Amino acid sequence: MAQKGSLFQHRGRSDSKILSKRYDADGNVVDVESREDDEQHEKLDAIVSLLLAAGYFRARIKGLSSFDKVVGGMVWCIETCNFDVDIDLLFQENLTIGQKISLTEKIVAVLPRMKCPHRLEPHQIQGLDFIHIFPVVQWLVKRAIETREELGDTIRSFSISQFNKHFTAPQDETFDKQKAKSISTVAHVLEVYKPRRRYKRNAALQTREEMLKVHSTLLEYGKSVFVPSSKPKEDEGGDDAKNDEDKIAEERQRKLMTGMAAAEDSELRLSASVVDSIIKSADIQNLASMDNLKPSDRIERLSVEERHRRIVSSLNKQTTQKKNLSDEITGKNQELQAKLSSQQEKLNEVASRKETFENDLREFEELESGDKRSVIEKLRSLVAMNDCLKKQEQDFKAHCKEEMHRLTNDLDELKNENEGGDAEDLERSELVETQLRTDKEKLNKIRLLLAKKNREIAVIQRKLDEVPSRAELGQYQRRFIELYNQVAATHKETKQFYTLYNTLDDSRLYLAKEVKLLNSILETFTQAMSSPSSKEQFLKQFELIVEGIRVNKAKLEKKKQEEKMRRDHLSDVYLDLVEKQRLYFKTVKSLKEECRKNEILISKMKSRGE
Repeated sequence: MAQKGSLFQHRGRSDSKILSKRYDADGNVVDVESREDDEQHEKLDAIVSLLLAAGYFRARIKGLSSFDKVVGGMVWCIETCNFDVDIDLLFQENLTIGQKISLTEKIVAVLPRMKCPHRLEPHQIQGLDFIHIFPVVQWLVKRAIETREELGDTIRSFSISQFNKHFTAPQDETFDKQKAKSISTVAHVLEVYKPRRRYKRNAALQTREEMLKVHSTLLEYGKSVFVPSSKPKEDEGGDDAKNDEDKIAEERQRKLMTGMAAAEDSELRLSASVVDSIIKSADIQNLASMDNLKPSDRIERLSVEERHRRIVSSLNKQTTQKKNLSDEITGKNQELQAKLSSQQEKLNEVASRKETFENDLREFEELESGDKRSVIEKLRSLVAMNDCLKKQEQDFKAHCKEEMHRLTNDLDELKNENEGGDAEDLERSELVETQLRTDKEKLNKIRLLLAKKNREIAVIQRKLDEVPSRAELGQYQRRFIELYNQVAATHKETKQFYTLYNTLDDSRLYLAKEVKLLNSILETFTQAMSSPSSKEQFLKQFELIVEGIRVNKAKLEKKKQEEKMRRDHLSDVYLDLVEKQRLYFKTVKSLKEECRKNEILISKMKSRGE
């Protein structure tokens, strides 16, 4: 029975292959028309371009089918977004419809988990409905690029850290070798160029003015900078005042230098505690001297301090102004940097466009040097003609504008003349204007009626377009017949499965009854043979059982004969229907031929009538 089942299944597959072909009345194979949708083709190209831009370069393989490219690209995008898809890793070509639908169902099941805003069904992917697939692929590519951008820096830093754990670059080794030497060199340089005391102030040079003490301290360490005692005012300023101040500063510096002596090596360095004590003692002496001074000297000392405070405040103001100016310059610098970056982006864009144009120019030159030279020459002539027509159109528009201005001026002149004319001219002009307004109203009404008629014509034209043509009706008929044949084949196969199941079930029941009967005979055989009476009774029962089996066999034989007669009758009916189908195809073919001849004759009659 297993062999019968396998033969039956093989027969079903061969029938499905035969149903995929179409035959005419003469028995020849007919090629079924296939309608190509330009929009579907454009969407497929857009999907492939998106996948290539995202990095799925397998879509460039020409040997792959559209289904493999789209499904592979979707799975690749999903895997890039760190989502799992329950599919087989091994690539399989020529999948069946069931396998394709199973694969697409697994892909569609992942999209809600990714929070995809677009709805997609498995049959749309299996049927290559690229119009509905394109938004999903576009969203997946965008999500994959965002995921790679999010994880790119993390993965890069992790890979760099792992590399640094196990390996070292040549520049790192060089840096490690020179690190100790560089540290010692820097420390030596800092030690050599540390501030050192060059001069020592004499006891006779002790002063109470803070500015002089600061300046003398700077001179001790070799600094020749001198801060003027007062800032020249703007109304008294100028080059002369500035030169006087410089001379005074140089004179003070020279006097201070005469009171300096060269410092010894033991006095070159001062600790922080010593400096602190010197500053505190100087402050105490300053306060004490303020108490011992005369009122006039105290006023002079206070005026010096007041002048010093003014200088400090003016310097603070200058510092604030310079800081504000620095902030302003920094802001302008940032703006200029932003402009520079934008200009750099524009420059890069122009460079990329230039490169694209150069590539297009090279491709065009290659095409020009190839077999399509005549086509290119024709295109050039057409482009030149187009430019010439555009120029003529512009000239015509300019001429029309000039003519309109001239007519407008003439009209204005006529109006001026009419204003200066008599009442008869005015009345005539009013009549003309009234007639013009009436004609304009009529023209507007006619235009409205024309627009209404055009809309009605468009509606009727759409209704006419909705009515299928003869070729479309024929194609619809072929599609419905093919669908009917597929449904009939599936129904026939299912019916045969049911019949096989019922036959096997009946065989199982009969075998079970046979086994049960044999078991009962085996159990009662020893007891029945013990005595003649029981033996005779056993034989009678056995004869009754055999008679019942014969009756059942006769019934089954009768049923078999009836089914056979029914099969023969249906076979005769089928042959009659096949003959009618052939006659139908032949009649349809002759009808098409006659219709074609009729159309040719009608077209000839119309041409003669014209």
